Formats: sequence, structure tokens, C-alpha cells
Amino acid sequence: MNIVFMGSPDFALPSLEKIHNSLHTVKAVVSNVDKRRGRGSSTSPTPVKARALELGIQVIEVEDLKSDKFVSQLEELDADLFVVVAFRILPKIVLEIPKIGSVNLHASLLPKYRGAAPIHWAVMNGEDKTGCTIFFLDEQVDTGKIIKQKDIPIGVNETMGDVYSRLMEIGSNVLLDAINEIQSDSYSALIQDDDKATPAPKIFREDCHIDFNLSVKKVHNKIRGLSPFPTAWAILDGEKVNIYRSQLGPIVNIDPGEILVREDKLLVGCNDGTVELLEIQFPGKKKMETQIFLQGNALEGVFD
Repeated sequence: MNIVFMGSPDFALPSLEKIHNSLHTVKAVVSNVDKRRGRGSSTSPTPVKARALELGIQVIEVEDLKSDKFVSQLEELDADLFVVVAFRILPKIVLEIPKIGSVNLHASLLPKYRGAAPIHWAVMNGEDKTGCTIFFLDEQVDTGKIIKQKDIPIGVNETMGDVYSRLMEIGSNVLLDAINEIQSDSYSALIQDDDKATPAPKIFREDCHIDFNLSVKKVHNKIRGLSPFPTAWAILDGEKVNIYRSQLGPIVNIDPGEILVREDKLLVGCNDGTVELLEIQFPGKKKMETQIFLQGNALEGVFD
């Protein structure tokens, strides 16, 4: 089939590469415009755009998905299928262009975790499994008919980044299988049960603040669900401390947020025990394992 691939971040790279190396033809790649990164005035392309150029694939950068120019560019490509991985919500005028339709790789077991941050919320909510879903796009967010799904377990100490890395590879394989089934007309499309839907909204800075008055499990799940980005944080002596990794600690009688250093372990009180912080970062400092940090720094006080 003739395919137009749409994506921007690194999560989409394995999918692009597998489709490019298949019997299908990637007619063009659609990605976001170059962004200024860092302090300078120079811009850099999205990971998907950069990889597409390396592969010799035509790239279409877009800001306005409804613009006449963009719609005309897509129509000229005469695509059978649009394939979307970690991109934006496509308007109806774009969805109507390909002959067969548009499919999306979503990093959850739909209808659970519809939205922008499905892996984050699955880990933060303490799920013991998640997965990926290939589905046909419609005008609503993550509501279309399901073509294929695959589930994976989530370990009790796995971070969002761990699950992200596994799903970007596993998802690319499931996506290519689904595309092949569409090409051979051997797929089935299952309507989602909206009654089982749960949200996975975008996460903002204020959502990343850790409240140590919660249970140990909730604190631990939130820390790992936000690692390595956008990153959990708490305030100690007026300074913002980023927290990347943790594990359940022993039950010790200390107040929520109170710090206890014991045998080179950094324990922080919660409402039903302690959480051990394994990796932290102070302003202007590098991310460090707490065991190494404590060798040269005294730490006491209460996290707010």
C-alpha cells in the first residue's frame, strides 16, 4: 500500500523504520515544524523528520492541519492509508483523504487511558499491565474501531520510561502486523465499549508535585509514573528536588514528608510507612543515586 506516516517524537521511530523496510511504500512523512531548543536561535527537527530525511523520504512539516495547502499536499500523494504514531488530532477533512482510512498506534489497552499520556497514567495508577492498540481514527479522541491489541506486564518498580521503551518496539511490530492485515483484508474491527473508557490527560508541572501525606504505594507509583519525564518533585528547604526513582521502604514511625537517613538509605515518611528515594536531583546539580549523594552531603528536614 501507499502510506503517509505522521509522527514527531522518538516513540514513532521504530514504527516508521519497520514500515519503510516492509513491502509498503512510505510516500511521505508528516511531522511538526522545527523547534528552537536550548538558549540559542538555532532550530532542530523532530526525531521523525530527521530519520525520514536520512531514509530519503519526503517530509511535510505542518502547523495548521486544516490549511488548504496541507490538504492539497496530502491529496496529491494518493495514499491508501494514513498511519499516525504520537502525533496530533486529525481533522475530518484530513481523515477523509486516504482510500482506506487512518490508523493509530496508541500506548494503552483502549478504551482504557484515552488521551495524551496513557503510559504515565497506567504506571501512576499502579496498573500491573498495559499494552498497545492499533485502531481506526475517527473524529473523537481515541474512540475508533480496534484492529489489534497486545498487552504487556508492568513491574512494581518499572518507570514510565521503562514501559515507554518496551512499547515503542512492541507497538511497531503490532502496527506492521495490522497494516498487513488491512492490506490483505483479513482484519476485523471491534467497536470500543465507551462505558469502560478511562482518561489519560496531558500532565502539567503542578501535577508532578509529590504529596507525602498519601500512601507509600501511591507516592511510589507517582514517582515512577513521571520518570524520566516530566519528573516528580518536592520542595526541601525552599529548593525544588526532582525525584526519579524510588521503592517501598520499611515501616518507620516518622511524619509524612520527614526525612530519615539510615544506612546510606534516604527514607521519607508517608501516611502508612516510608518510601526510599533512589535517585534525586537538586537545582544546578546532576541527577544522582541517593547512596552516592549521601556520601558527601548531609540531608535532613521535611519535604513539602
